[in-house]
Amino acid sequence: MSKIEVNEIDAQSGSTITVGSACKSVAVPGNVVKTNAVQASDAGNIISQSGTTITLGASGDTVSLASGASQTGFGRTGTVDWQTGSIKTATFTAASGEGYFCNTSGGAFTVNLPAGSAGAIVAVSDYTRTFQTNNLTVSPNGSEKIGGVAANATLSTEGQSATFVYVDGTEGWINVQETSNSVSGRSFITATGGNSVATVGNCKIHTFTGPGTFCVSAISSEAPENVVSYLVIAGGGSASCGGRGGGGGAGGLREVKTPLTPYTASPLDGYPTSPNRVTITATGFPITVGAGGNSATGGNSIFSTITSAGGGRGGTYINGPGGNGGSGGGGSTPGAAGGTGNTPPVSPAQGTNGAAGGPSRGGGGGGAGGAGGTGPSSADNGGASVTSSITNASVVYGAGGRGSETSDPANDGATNTGAGGCRSNPGTVGKGGSGIVVIRYKFQ
Repeated sequence: MSKIEVNEIDAQSGSTITVGSACKSVAVPGNVVKTNAVQASDAGNIISQSGTTITLGASGDTVSLASGASQTGFGRTGTVDWQTGSIKTATFTAASGEGYFCNTSGGAFTVNLPAGSAGAIVAVSDYTRTFQTNNLTVSPNGSEKIGGVAANATLSTEGQSATFVYVDGTEGWINVQETSNSVSGRSFITATGGNSVATVGNCKIHTFTGPGTFCVSAISSEAPENVVSYLVIAGGGSASCGGRGGGGGAGGLREVKTPLTPYTASPLDGYPTSPNRVTITATGFPITVGAGGNSATGGNSIFSTITSAGGGRGGTYINGPGGNGGSGGGGSTPGAAGGTGNTPPVSPAQGTNGAAGGPSRGGGGGGAGGAGGTGPSSADNGGASVTSSITNASVVYGAGGRGSETSDPANDGATNTGAGGCRSNPGTVGKGGSGIVVIRYKFQ
C-alpha cells in the first residue's frame, strides 16, 4: 500500500480538488472530518459552526427528516401533533406531544394524562361541540396535579379546547391555552316572551299560559337550528249543563319535536313527515292561548302558522249532539251523536271524535290520544290523554271529558292542559281546561 505525506493539497488549476475517482470510496482514518462548514455546490451552508452554536441549513432553506426518520433531543416548541386520523369517543390515555379531537356526542368520557415530565404537552378539543352536554374529564396520572390541585379537571363548555403542559411537581399540568368557542361567527337564537322561561342543557323553553308575544331578536347562523320545537294546545270544550249530557272534547293538540331539542314528545309529534314545521325569523310572533269552554266550545290557540282548534262542547240532554272541534264533544242520552274531532282537519290529526250518548250516560268527549266512549254508569268514558315532556316535566294533556249521569258532580278540565269538562248534574257546567303554547329551541 502506497503512502503520500504532504502538508497541503491544492488545485493546480481551477478551484476544485477531486479525491478518488468514480465508483471509488474514500476512507478517513478515525472517521473524523474536521471543518467549520459543509456547503452545497451552490456555496450554501448545509452545516456550519460559530463558537458553540451549530446551524443546520441556511436562511430560506427547509430542513426536513427523511421518511421513517425521527428526531430526539431537540425539545418541543409548545405545540402538539394533532391526531386527525383518530377521533376519540371513549376513555383513553394520552401521549405527550399529541393533540386529540374528542367526540362526546355519544356520552361523557375521560382522557388520562401520561406520567408528568417537565415539558410534556397534551391538548384536547371538542370535536362535536358537545362538551356542554357530555363533559370531558381530564385526569392526571396517579397523585399528580392539574393547576396545583391533585384532582380531575372538567371541560364543560361548547367548542372548548385546552392545552396542558407539565411544569413540575408543585403545579403539575398547567393549562397554557384555552378557547371557549371554536366556531368563528357562530350565533344562536335569542328570544324573550312567555309566562315562564326555563333553561335545560343547551335548550331554552318559553311557556305561554296566556296571550303574549314570542319576540325573536336574533336567529342562529346554522339554518337547522331555526326550526323550533313547539306544543300548541287549544282550550277544552265544556260538558253539558244537564244530567246525562255529553262530556266536553279536548282542545286540539299539535306538536313538533326537532332532533336538536331532545325530550320525550307525545304520539302526535309530527316530525319529520309533517309539513308543520315552524322556522323562526327575527321578529315578534303573537301567541294566542285558548280559554276553556264555559257552556261552549273551547278557544283556539295559535303560534305562527299553527292553529289548534278548541274542543267541542258536550251535547245537552235530551238527544243533544256533541259539538265539533279539535276533539269532538260527546252526545247526550239516549243516543245523540258525538261531535267530530280534528275539525278543521290537519295532519297529524289534532284530536279524536266524541262518542254518542248511551242509554243512561252521556257520551265521552274525544281526547288527544283516543276517542270518547259510550260506557255504563261506572265507566270513565272520556277519550284518552297524551303525555309530553317539552317543558322538561312529564305532563298529561288533552283528556276528553266524561259523559254524565244524573247524580254525577261537575268536574272542570285541568288548567293549561286543554282537557274537556266532564260529569255535570242539572244546572252545573263542567268547564273546559285552558290551553297552552310551549316553544323550545337550541340557544347555545
